[in-house]
Order: sequence, then C-alpha cells, then structure tokens
Amino acid sequence: MLKAIIFDFDGVIAHTEPIHLQAFQIVLEEERISLSEEQYYERYLAYDDKTFFKKLLEDRAVNHSDDYISRLVTRKSLHYNRLITGNVELFPGVLELISEVRGRVRLAIGSGALRQEIEHILNFAGIRKDFEFIVGAEDVEKCKPAPDVYLEVHRRLNVQSLPEDVVLLKECLVIEDSISGVRAARSAGMKCIAVTNSYPMERLSEANLVIESLDGIKLHDLIQV
Repeated sequence: MLKAIIFDFDGVIAHTEPIHLQAFQIVLEEERISLSEEQYYERYLAYDDKTFFKKLLEDRAVNHSDDYISRLVTRKSLHYNRLITGNVELFPGVLELISEVRGRVRLAIGSGALRQEIEHILNFAGIRKDFEFIVGAEDVEKCKPAPDVYLEVHRRLNVQSLPEDVVLLKECLVIEDSISGVRAARSAGMKCIAVTNSYPMERLSEANLVIESLDGIKLHDLIQV
C-alpha cells in the first residue's frame, strides 16, 4: 500500500540545479577554482552545500577549515538567492501530480537543499500547504547517498501516528532525479521513481522505475510501483 510520497526538490519539483551550479561557480571563481558543468553533474550533484565544498576542496587538495567552508556556504547562498529571483521554474507535471495526490496520500519533501530555499519556491508556487513537512540539509548529519534524509522523513511521518496509521518504509515512494538520491531512497528501504531531469535513463537504473517526466503521471501509476 502506498501511504506517503516523498519528493526530492532540486531537479524534481524545481529546475534549480543550473542556478545552484552558477552560484557555486561564482564563489569558486572568487577563490580561483574552476568547476565545469560536467564535473558538477558527475561528481557533486545531490550534495548539500557544506558537503559540496568539503568534497571539492579535498579533491583539489586545497587546505580548508570548517570556518572557511561556512563562509563559502554563506556566500553561495547569497548568490543563489539573487540568481533565483525572477527565475523560478517548475518541471512539467509537478503541479498537476501534487493536485491529484493531495489528501489521498501523505506528502513530504526530503532534500539536500536548505529549508528556506525550498520554502521560498513552494510558497511562490502556492504548494507549501500540500506538504506536511520539509527535511532539508540542516536536519541531517549525512547527505545523500546516505539514507539519513529519507529515514528522518519516515521518523517524522510516525511521530504522532496511532498504531493503525503507522507508515512503513516499504509504504513510502520517493521521487528523485539523481544517482545519489536513488541510492539514498533504496538504502532507506523505500521504493523510488527516478525522473531523467538530471541524468540519462541508464544511469538511474537502480530506481524501481525510471521516467522521462512527471507530466501525465497519475496516482495509479505511482501505486503500481
């Protein structure tokens, strides 16, 4: 039985990955470090901001401290907020799917993005009320591909549940766009649909189902998974 749908955010609901990349690139250029689009999608997509900078600086053999990374994260967030203004774009089919499933299954978001970034776009789109809660980067210790974000969503789903309303891991369906996200969902013991918004179909094969778009997807399609 399908009781809960958990949406990733960047790359699933909102077309924000190019804007995140641009914000990262601006900060890194200020530090005289280059980052190509290919490198970002191959190595760093789905990391939260803190982990992104940590991994990249390690890969480039750049000495760094926690304080230095915190400053980079703050600067990146400022650039992102500036770049996203007036450039919010939702993926096709997202609003229609949320409209169909609201009230029929429980909805939540599990993302590596900062909560305020997610809230801003959901409020802009008028769909914040449709999600019970958001688990963002600040809510877990380890980012995807670790299962922490989805396990935390599952914990919150059951915080005040009566025994007959408890949601099992296998009753949760995750909608993802990244390889790391798919692995996080599957490691958490959840079913997963992957959308090819960020990677080609063959690279998302660990998902239970891979689709090109949420456009035209109905609740019965999700139940089949």
